Amino acid sequence: MKTKILIAMLSLCALSGCAELPANAGKRELMIVGNDEKQAWDEAGRVVLGAPGRDSVSVIDIGADPLAPRILVNLPLDNTIAGPPVNLAITPDEGLALVANSLNVVEEAGVRKQVPDNRLWVIDLNANPPRLIDTVAVGRQPSGLTINRAGTLALIANRADGSVSVMRIAGKQVTLIDTVVIGEQVAHVRFTPDGKRALAVKFPGHKVAMLEVDGEKVSYNKVDLAAGLWPYNVDVTPDGSLALTADNGNSGASDGHIDTVSVIDLQATPPRVIDKVVVGDGPEGLAISPTGKLAVAVLLRGSNAAKSAFFYNRNGSVVAMRIDGKKVTVTNEVEVRGLPEGAVFSQDGRYLYVGNFIDQDISILRVDGDRLVDTGKTLKLPGHPASMRGRTH
Repeated sequence: MKTKILIAMLSLCALSGCAELPANAGKRELMIVGNDEKQAWDEAGRVVLGAPGRDSVSVIDIGADPLAPRILVNLPLDNTIAGPPVNLAITPDEGLALVANSLNVVEEAGVRKQVPDNRLWVIDLNANPPRLIDTVAVGRQPSGLTINRAGTLALIANRADGSVSVMRIAGKQVTLIDTVVIGEQVAHVRFTPDGKRALAVKFPGHKVAMLEVDGEKVSYNKVDLAAGLWPYNVDVTPDGSLALTADNGNSGASDGHIDTVSVIDLQATPPRVIDKVVVGDGPEGLAISPTGKLAVAVLLRGSNAAKSAFFYNRNGSVVAMRIDGKKVTVTNEVEVRGLPEGAVFSQDGRYLYVGNFIDQDISILRVDGDRLVDTGKTLKLPGHPASMRGRTH
């Protein structure tokens, strides 16, 4: 049936003289983006908090045409830039999206301030259009989260509580079933591909906690690995051999000093940090391609700092890293736009999407071997992209 439809589309194109169809025409591939409309920075680099109630979560199809993604819906849901840009995820079957809201802005005595939230949004991606179907209470300041490949379990790092929430996923039902106490602030947590372990980055502790997973039981046996300074984000190669951490270097901000990506050998007994790759100032976004051959670190480069700061740059950048066995090497760097946060690879690994918070858009980059190339194309968003994620792989 799909073949007949494709032949009909090609015939229609030939008769009408339309442009060539994309190679994956008609294939849905989703990406979600959290837009925060509450936080900005002034000329001196100071945080300016706006009124709440204008945030959104965009559900975007990048499959039909990778160079011209289509926004399916913008859901009015609270979101925040405070935290790593991985506070949301899509199940492997693209049936559900989970989005954690880390902080709220409240006003007391005429002064606005941020306070921890504890809400997890559950979005039905199969609905037309996608819609919110549940709100689940988790730990305080839920931040980076992860879903296992089976689509049955999710973990959420709760920064204010120093814990990890364990969530059961059964069809469209998402339930909090356990809380694992870490004892200090964790920014993000990531399953290994086999679902038997998870890595949680202990942000102020400069370490990575190893969690053991047995069915729905998640345990922390006090095994830590020493990462670089202020590890904010973590990802794992599709074969489970390596993990990479984005070592932010300055508690969630850039400072003009060089920072690193730590390389963890997960096949070693015990697992250990085997290298640190110098990438630049303020790596925050981090992603490994579904091919397992390329990784990227998204650099802030002082793009939200005081314009008088020696390390201020109008735009951030993305650093590409080739993965060859256990060796990770920088290949090139591409400038994007103001305050880049999240990064998402297409499922075939041919394209990379980077959210630019200040410019309210997404840069579309092409993967050329082990390097990145700017296509010059962008997708305008209804707000400021604070976080973004594709389907769990």
